[in-house]
Amino acid sequence: MTLLNDPRTRRRRLGVAAVAAGLLSALLTAGPAVATPDPGDSPATSKEVSKSARAEVREAIESGEIPGQDEIVHSDNIEHLTNIPKDALPGTNSDLAFQGRYAFAGNYDGFRIFDIKNPKKPKTVAQVLCPGSQNDISVSGDLLFLSTDSSRSDSSCNSTTQPATEKSSWEGMKVFDISDKRNPKYVAAVETACGSHTHTLVPERKDVYVYVSSYSPSAAYPDCQPPHDGISVIKVPRKAPERAAVVDFPVLFPGEGPDGGGNPGGPTNPGVSKTTGCHDITVLPSEDLAAGACMGDGILFSIKDPERPKVIDRVQDNVNFAFWHSATFNQKADKVVFTDELGGGGAATCNAEIGPNRGADGIYDLVGRGDHRKLVFRSYFKIPRHQADTENCVAHNGSLIPVKGRDIMVQAWYQGGISVWEFTDSRRPKEIAYFERGPLTTDGMTTGGSWSAYYYNGYIYSNDIAKGFDVLRLDDRRTDPAKRVRLDELNTQTQPDYFD
Repeated sequence: MTLLNDPRTRRRRLGVAAVAAGLLSALLTAGPAVATPDPGDSPATSKEVSKSARAEVREAIESGEIPGQDEIVHSDNIEHLTNIPKDALPGTNSDLAFQGRYAFAGNYDGFRIFDIKNPKKPKTVAQVLCPGSQNDISVSGDLLFLSTDSSRSDSSCNSTTQPATEKSSWEGMKVFDISDKRNPKYVAAVETACGSHTHTLVPERKDVYVYVSSYSPSAAYPDCQPPHDGISVIKVPRKAPERAAVVDFPVLFPGEGPDGGGNPGGPTNPGVSKTTGCHDITVLPSEDLAAGACMGDGILFSIKDPERPKVIDRVQDNVNFAFWHSATFNQKADKVVFTDELGGGGAATCNAEIGPNRGADGIYDLVGRGDHRKLVFRSYFKIPRHQADTENCVAHNGSLIPVKGRDIMVQAWYQGGISVWEFTDSRRPKEIAYFERGPLTTDGMTTGGSWSAYYYNGYIYSNDIAKGFDVLRLDDRRTDPAKRVRLDELNTQTQPDYFD
C-alpha cells in the first residue's frame, strides 16, 4: 500500500484520550524510573489503556486517520521489499550491524546472521542463543561484540537471570569469533560496572577499543556502585581476543557528592533523567570526535587518545529532553543530532498533546574549532504523523544516508515506523519519506515497532521488535546518489567517513 490520507488530517485529534488518562503528566513530571530506556529483560506485555483511548483508536482507524492493525503504509518513494519473521529467537529484536554481504541482528535471546547478497531474499546463516538484554551488537573484522545489560548467573550463554544484589551476578561484554559466519564461536567475556546497555567500537589496526555505556547504579548492587559517572573502556587485541580487559574508566561528569556532576534530574529538573552514566556514544574516528547521549546530558568529546576520551563540551535541555538516548554526526562533522527517548520507548508520545518538541530529535550545530568547539541548539524534528495511544512511539536509532552536500538520515520510531528526513538546513528539518505499520493492537499498549533503521549499500534495513527483519528500497532524486557509496562494514555508532 502507498500513501495514507493527507498527514495533516492525522495531526488533528490523536492523543486527547492520553491526556485524559494522565499520560502527559506522568511522562513529564515523573522521576527517572519513568525514563529508563528500552524494554526490559522479560518479554513485552500489553498494558491497559482507557476505554476512551481504545474507542479513539478504533475511530481513527475507521476514518482512515491511521492505518489499520498491522496494515503497512508508506510514501510513494519507498518500497517494502521483504520481511523475515522471527524464528528460533523469540525475544525482543534490537540493534543491527553490517559486514560485506551480511547483516547481524541483535535479539534479547542472542543474535541472528543474515546473508543479504540479494536484499529481496535475505537468508538466515546462523542463529545464536545467548540470552541477556539488550544484546546491542557490533562487528569488526573477525570479531562480534554483544552487550549484556541484565543481571545473569554467569557469563556463559547458558546463564539464567539472577538479582543484581548478588555479588556473583555478571553483566558486561561478550566477544565472538565470526570468521566462520555459519558457526560463531564465543571467545571472551569482560565484566563491566553496571553491565553494558550499549557499546561503541573505536577500531585500531591491532586492537579494538570498546566504549561501554551503562547507568542506574545502586548502593545495593555490589558491581554497580554510585557514583557511576563515566564509561568503561575495554581493549581487545584482534589476534588474542581472549585477553580483552577493561583498561580505564574515564569520568565524564566530575563532581562532588555521591552522584557525581551530571544532570541532577528531578526535583531540580522535573521530568529529566538524572545522569548516572551514558546511554549511547557515537564516534567519528576520521575527526577524532565522539558524541555522548548521557541520560540528562549531551556531550562532545575528543578521542585522539582512545583510552582517555576528553570532554570538550556539554549541554542540557531541561525543557524538552527527558532522556538523551543517541547521537549522529553529519558527514562534515559540523552538526550532531541527539534523540530524546521520552517515556523509555514504551509509551505513546507521538500525539498532539505531547507535541512536536518532546520525544524528538534535537539538532545542534558544532561551532568553533578543535577543543574549543561548542554544541549550539538549532531546532527539533519529530515525525509529522500522529500515532495511536496504543502505539509506543518516540525517536530511536538511525543512520546517515550518504549524499554529498546534504544531511539526510533514516531513523526508527518504534511503532511510529521509519522516517527519512533532511537537516541540511539545521533550523528547518523536513521529512522526505516514511514507512510504518498500523498498531499491533487496539486494546492495549504492546511494545513493538522498528528498533533500528539503517542505510547500508543502497537499502534500508530495519529490525522490528515484534515483526522481524525488514528490507526497504528508497528511490528519490535527493537520496539516489547514496546508492553509489559502498561500505565493507558498518556499525552505526562508529560512523565512517563515507567519502574517504
